[in-house]
Amino acid sequence: MADSWVNSAERIGADLHVELAGSGSRRAALIRALRAAVQDGRLAPGTRLPPYRSLAADLGLARNTVADAYAELVAEGWLTARQGSGTRVATRAEPVRAARVPKKVPRRATAPAHNLMQGQPDAGSFPRGAWLSAARRALNAAPNEAFGPGDPQGRVELRRALAGYLARVRGVRTAPERIVICSGFAHALRLLFGGQVLRGPLAVESYGLAFHRSLLAAEGVRTVPVGLDERGATVAELTEEAALKGVRAALLTPAHQFPTGGPLHPERRAAVVDWARARGRVILEDDYDGEFRYDREPVGAVQGLDPERVVYIGSVSKSLSPAVRLGWMVLPEHLVDPVLAAKGRREAWASVLDQLTLADLIESGAYDRHVRRMRQRYRGRRDQLLAALDEHAPHITAAGIAAGLHAVLRLPPGTERAVLKAAAWQGIALDGLAAYRHPEATMPGQDGLVVGYATPPDHAYQTALDALCRALPPAP
Repeated sequence: MADSWVNSAERIGADLHVELAGSGSRRAALIRALRAAVQDGRLAPGTRLPPYRSLAADLGLARNTVADAYAELVAEGWLTARQGSGTRVATRAEPVRAARVPKKVPRRATAPAHNLMQGQPDAGSFPRGAWLSAARRALNAAPNEAFGPGDPQGRVELRRALAGYLARVRGVRTAPERIVICSGFAHALRLLFGGQVLRGPLAVESYGLAFHRSLLAAEGVRTVPVGLDERGATVAELTEEAALKGVRAALLTPAHQFPTGGPLHPERRAAVVDWARARGRVILEDDYDGEFRYDREPVGAVQGLDPERVVYIGSVSKSLSPAVRLGWMVLPEHLVDPVLAAKGRREAWASVLDQLTLADLIESGAYDRHVRRMRQRYRGRRDQLLAALDEHAPHITAAGIAAGLHAVLRLPPGTERAVLKAAAWQGIALDGLAAYRHPEATMPGQDGLVVGYATPPDHAYQTALDALCRALPPAP
């Protein structure tokens, strides 16, 4: 006999799957199916079953067949029947069998006592109330077509909001037609290189995320490291070094080099744009935390110098939460159609409802207010870190502190590994600079700690700083 679904939502508020199989009468098959559903826990104690007339109609059985099956199961103690309450699964039925437990259960890693990993905003700071209000307004205002298949370019409401916001806050020159919504920076890289929109080799800064390098390698893209100094990436290497002659694009973090800190010097910003123009190359601008500057005016986006040579990439992973999987690419005109072709005919990653919510959050001014509030909070966190160093480890200097959500603590040469081990003994999760160094980098290595001061909740931050200071090497 075939499986049957009982669609009884209007009657009991839930669907019921009944498999009528095996030999014998249909009454016997129904009894076996209901008894098995109770035994297996699919019908929990207290669950109300459909009236026998409704179940009979849905299964194509005679009413008396279902009524007799119910009556027999009541007599056996599997079900109960009370006037006005209907037929329900009895609480005295045989207990649900426990699920089989694997012989070897994988042990979960113990969470660190102090989390100072970079790249994570304070999870407790997410603007739940503002997001909920924006979601309600967005849902009420959304046209019916918004609930159909998603546009791979992204909702026009969000693209319009972003065009205005990025122009106002980051100096980006664009129009909604030049913006493609994605689910974050990694997704943007996959679209650009996995979709063959751009090809390698790709110049990258000597220090950066190993995850991005691995992602690019998986797409067959060779990354070529460019040196760094106090003025940012040494972009002159793009034209001077023979090893870089084959490079077709350059990935930079010009507003705040990741992870070492500091903006790209104005002369170098102009020089890398000139390189892209002269050689027909493309610059990928990762503006991962451009909104969080503390001690001076924000550094505008390189994209504003030449919108036809720069792909500007941003997201809300630092400003709101990495749980909101929304990002954007501001593209040169000639790359819009290739990126959309790589993305496909329907939106497969970014939720349309989240896009509409973010658009409302920006247009209402709530996003600006949240960023300003978090900028003040993170500035306070940074100052608290500097004060702790000044008191307990004045010989340790912090770099990259004018912006962002992390600082780099400079360590004496050759001490990074030992300090990381000491930090682990203190229960601290954080990275050393070596984890970010390109394996082919030729510039001298640096010893340091990458301290994410945005990650811990407020109540745990000072304790984490105290533990960090205990792990630092003593003054020479």
